[in-house]
Amino acid sequence: MIIEWNINKKRGNFRPVLTYTISLEDFEKELGLPQVVLESNIPEPPDSWSASCLPGKCERNGCDCTTYRIYTPDHKTGETSGKLMLPWRGDSDYPEVKESFLKLRSNFEAVLKEAYNSHPIDVDGRLELSGDTRRYIASGLVSQRFLKAAGF
Repeated sequence: MIIEWNINKKRGNFRPVLTYTISLEDFEKELGLPQVVLESNIPEPPDSWSASCLPGKCERNGCDCTTYRIYTPDHKTGETSGKLMLPWRGDSDYPEVKESFLKLRSNFEAVLKEAYNSHPIDVDGRLELSGDTRRYIASGLVSQRFLKAAGF
């Protein structure tokens, strides 16, 4: 799994935008892995639909943030991406982003190892009549052939 992200903020009262892409590698897709869903530590600001936060408003006025849910891609599509609005911060520091992606990777790796340990099998089977049944039928067939050969 490859996780790539970028945090971009315009100058001024604009909120930073986190964009990310999570891609499964081919061998991971072939294992039929379930999605791993994580309630992250990535803060979601109040009114996250708004690209800006003015001084004294929302998170700049002490309003609490909720958090985003992040997840790995479905094994059929193999890729997911997201665009999340982050709260405005004077220091522009968002350690929760890397921490959350590290936790998602860790949870994914546990699922990956469990799936990998489910080994493939290829079992063929075949049954024939048992020896007892063959002997039982053979004696009758031999008698019948002798009689037929003798004209009975």
